Amino acid sequence: MEDHGVTTPEHSSLPKAEFAFPGPLRDQLVAAILDGSKTSTTGLVIDFEVCGDELPTVGSRAAVVDSDEQPVGVIEYTEVRTAPLAEVDLQHAIDEGEGFTTVAAWRADHTSYWEGPEVRGAIGIPDFTVDDTTPLVLMRFRLLTPEEAAS
Repeated sequence: MEDHGVTTPEHSSLPKAEFAFPGPLRDQLVAAILDGSKTSTTGLVIDFEVCGDELPTVGSRAAVVDSDEQPVGVIEYTEVRTAPLAEVDLQHAIDEGEGFTTVAAWRADHTSYWEGPEVRGAIGIPDFTVDDTTPLVLMRFRLLTPEEAAS
């Protein structure tokens, strides 16, 4: 795998960017980030609240970790906003790099994930469901080159 500049000690202080849970989905998402096809992601506001994590800010950086929790790249957030599920647009869905060609397909996939046992367990709400009003964090980012990541 190509080095994206995260093996140096100065990057150990970066927050981790964890995409999905460790396993095949995370591996797929990380590969899409590293090949440049994934430039956006979506999270649940409640997940940030439950975990006590602050939302990223424009210009902040994070170390992308693989399923073994090893850093494989550094991303820089270029846009961060909150919006209800109903406001996710097609461009955001496409930029997630998972092959979605409609918002409906993106929504069905994400609803299944967010209402799945792993997410419900992580947020501590066994019957969690999403609807048009569910608050989301819509994030855009860019993968930094090793030189950019070192600065």
